[in-house]
Amino acid sequence: MAVDALVRCRVSSETKTLLQRIAAREQVTESALVRKLLETLVRTSATDSAALGESDDTELRGERMSIRLSPDDRLLLCERATAREMPSATYVAVLVRSHLRKLTPLPAEELAALKRSIAELGAIGRNLNQIARMLNAGGRPDGPRHHDLELMLKIAVGLRDHVRALLKANETSWGRGYAETTH
Repeated sequence: MAVDALVRCRVSSETKTLLQRIAAREQVTESALVRKLLETLVRTSATDSAALGESDDTELRGERMSIRLSPDDRLLLCERATAREMPSATYVAVLVRSHLRKLTPLPAEELAALKRSIAELGAIGRNLNQIARMLNAGGRPDGPRHHDLELMLKIAVGLRDHVRALLKANETSWGRGYAETTH
């Protein structure tokens, strides 16, 4: 592939510093790193478009819409989108879609963490049930005593209730923003 065209752009000093660090870590020049990133992005975009049979990106995404926000609202939007690890525009689109369709979205990372927590709580519950059955049958398990088991059960119930409250808080936060204290 012949390299005969030049692409230039300006970035913040923070981005430049980060780019220098990554390039040093990868043992390449900044230019080589940027070229590699651009080639990857272009190749991925072309592959995704072809796989989806896209002829135009706006066809897949829908129409573009512009809104005006006060500086304070824009700051809140950026903070909340960052907290959800989403671009601001994606966060707004998800909020609008959730409001229009009465959905309560849960970002993939949060959903995965909750599913792992629920699976762990289920495993703990099964283990406690096995120990309880052995105790009820007159057996004597090696390991935790009755008092320890009661404490573990309280912890498991507390974790379950915490996960439940987390899901409720997520639902509320998508409905009206992050839970804010009202006086």
